[in-house]
Amino acid sequence: MTFAHPPRTPIKRAIYRAPIWIYRIGLGSLLGSRFVLLTHIGRNSGQARQVVLEVVGRHEWGGVLVASGYGARSQWFKNITRNPRVRFQVGRRSYEGTAAPLPPAESGRVLAAYARQHPRTAASLLKAVGHDTEGSDAGYERVGADRERGIPIVWLRPASAGSPD
Repeated sequence: MTFAHPPRTPIKRAIYRAPIWIYRIGLGSLLGSRFVLLTHIGRNSGQARQVVLEVVGRHEWGGVLVASGYGARSQWFKNITRNPRVRFQVGRRSYEGTAAPLPPAESGRVLAAYARQHPRTAASLLKAVGHDTEGSDAGYERVGADRERGIPIVWLRPASAGSPD
């Protein structure tokens, strides 16, 4: 299996970062509730970093679920693993909270549920980052549950959210 890499050319990087500017100029609500602006702290620099991610689900205790498309090697994923305190914005609403990777089996179930709701988008996105799921629930569950090369799901939990404990 081959894996795609994050954008390395200036033009591709600018295209990937364009949604951040949409939020910065106050038009984040145009992206609706399917996208989230995540502000996290760089693990080496200690400075605020931002990324826009697609919401793949809602958590039963509040907050949203996002996928790390480039897996555990995504910079934002590495950063929230080191420091889970985050700020995130969905539409016009902003939250302070924490980011927590879901357990592997739960990540797999969430990814499969997302694929059932958005089959074409899921297939295209996973193919773009180097995954072949054969379009089956089992394939999506396998990719979501694979911690080494898969796509982990992260719960962005507002400070006001309930507790699963």
